[in-house]
Amino acid sequence: MQTTYLALGDSYTVGEAVPQAESFPYQLTARLNQQGCKVSQPTIIATTGWTTDNLIDAIAKSGLDGKRYSVVTLLIGVNDQYQGLSQDNYKIKFQQVLQTAIQFAGGDPKRVFVLSIPDWGVTPFAQGRAAEIGPQIDQFNAINKSISAAAGVHYLDITPVSRQALHDPGLIAEDGLHPSAKMYGLWVDAISALVRPVMQGL
Repeated sequence: MQTTYLALGDSYTVGEAVPQAESFPYQLTARLNQQGCKVSQPTIIATTGWTTDNLIDAIAKSGLDGKRYSVVTLLIGVNDQYQGLSQDNYKIKFQQVLQTAIQFAGGDPKRVFVLSIPDWGVTPFAQGRAAEIGPQIDQFNAINKSISAAAGVHYLDITPVSRQALHDPGLIAEDGLHPSAKMYGLWVDAISALVRPVMQGL
């Protein structure tokens, strides 16, 4: 049976600054197919710069209402932090978008996979503001992790991996901000191990 995959997010999901095939949803799809899971090409609702509010609006306008997917990934919040939006707003809106992700997964939280927000504070773009940005990212991730746990979805903490870029420039794309294909590959190493058993059980 062919399985389907919906990826919700922002620049980290669309794969800003790398070819589409090297974005994490496409790498994940390729990896799963190599491992014997028959997965169709991902449906992606993601655009660089989107906040959680933007993603909610885009989903509402996507025409996908009522559609169901085998698995759903969700990675959103870095632009809420970057734009200085309140954590209270993020708490409300992340809860909302996560419930929508669960609906897309046929109401089954075990088919939803939330990724933590990477720490862009370690990138050249941040210009040495890691000590300021990192704790803020941690605060936003504490929110999405708590809400994810309460909802019973899978949660993958990729933030420590993102911080390896401080010592490995090869993990950052040429724009000095976004992950490289190598970084996305590390994410896929972790998330494929969670997704594969779910796919195989469908």
